Amino acid sequence: MSEYGQGRGHGHGDDERTFEALPPAHGGGFTRTWWGRAWLKALEDTALDGQQLKAGRRHARAGAVGAVSVRPGRITAVVKDHDGTAYRGDVLVREFSEEQWERLLDLAVDSAGHIAALLDREMPPHLVEDAAAAGLDLLPGIGDLDAECGCEAWDHCPHTAALCYQVARLLDEDPFVLLLMRGRGERTLLEQLQARSTARAAAPSARGGAQTGDAPGGGPGEAGGMPGVSAEEAFAAGFLVPPLPAPPVAPAVPGRPPSLDTDTPPEPGVDPAALEFLAADAAARAHRLLGELTGGGGAAAPGGAGLSRPPRLTVAQDAVRLSAGAPAPSIAARLAGGSGRSRAELEPATRAWRFGGAAALAVLDEEWTPDAEALERAAVRLAEAWAEDDRPALRRAGGARWTAVGADAQLRLGEDGRWWPYVKAGVRWSPAGPPDRDPAAALATAFAAGAGEAGAPGPGAIGADG
Repeated sequence: MSEYGQGRGHGHGDDERTFEALPPAHGGGFTRTWWGRAWLKALEDTALDGQQLKAGRRHARAGAVGAVSVRPGRITAVVKDHDGTAYRGDVLVREFSEEQWERLLDLAVDSAGHIAALLDREMPPHLVEDAAAAGLDLLPGIGDLDAECGCEAWDHCPHTAALCYQVARLLDEDPFVLLLMRGRGERTLLEQLQARSTARAAAPSARGGAQTGDAPGGGPGEAGGMPGVSAEEAFAAGFLVPPLPAPPVAPAVPGRPPSLDTDTPPEPGVDPAALEFLAADAAARAHRLLGELTGGGGAAAPGGAGLSRPPRLTVAQDAVRLSAGAPAPSIAARLAGGSGRSRAELEPATRAWRFGGAAALAVLDEEWTPDAEALERAAVRLAEAWAEDDRPALRRAGGARWTAVGADAQLRLGEDGRWWPYVKAGVRWSPAGPPDRDPAAALATAFAAGAGEAGAPGPGAIGADG
């Protein structure tokens, strides 16, 4: 849509549209569509003085035409002369009668292509031809454009000619402008087309009644005893459904929740700071979801999982998730209680969540024991991860955990086959980074996180049990 197309027209109801003044037209013709050229031909065939048309074309090119108002039977604009004098110009177009509109509506719903073209802002040639065959001239002909101007010219003057040239530009973008001149606004016209098309689809008798076939359940016109609907009519009715609006554009950042810090004391048991924190968390999650839905590439959940199908969390898991949002100390204390952990225990749980969400939390909290086959695969994977002279000494610390001998570093195998790096902080093991399919890469992450606290282990064998 161009800068002066449909979006620039605003109405005072469905029976009037006003288009803002168009910018000057530099070079080229005023119209690029066949119906726009037909409009200008009607002007040129109507005007008696070719010099007046040339002057009007110069006015239009210079941007001397103001806002254009389109109503049934009339178009209006204020046009300025070179000396700045302004004149109101009107061009009158014959309106269709009610009976003529009935005939045109019948022609339109007879062809899905007619309706599709109109909705695509095109004037279908076949509709114009069919209408002409039925005695309806959609496009103006010789003598159909009558002029009225404040300069008191008795024929087309430079002001009304300039108005017609500008209207040709509007018609290029939206043929409904022409239909409004003939007496029907776009909304009214589409509603009438939809009602007529729906009525035809619901009344097969209008096409000669439902057809029955020899096959059980009815033939092409009848299925299981139910009346059929013409595919052509159903297709045409589908074009009357307005297009979907453009997807919303996700804001750059989540919205900020309102402050609940007011002079009015909160109700007993209500913590305004906690409510603000929860609101901010909800806004951030909604922002990520909106980014995904609108193709904005919303942020992924921890561990690489998208937010389209968030996992159902327990109360304890959700408390850990919320604690990963760096809440204030008072809120963190409440979340620790909700997670069933002490403040000290909540810290490694929060780290785990940031590295991989619920899956990482399960590796921290739950010790699973692989079966014999899984243990054998893990041993092979560990043996192949390093060259023999670089292989660290690992001892199995129960379940699916292997600790590096001589270092506070550990590998934990998740049930999905990924290796998680851990380091020892005080008396607790804490996650050191995201998981990896390569145990060597995961252990390197653990060594890097624990650098300065323990030296790297020397080469040695991988033990089966510690």
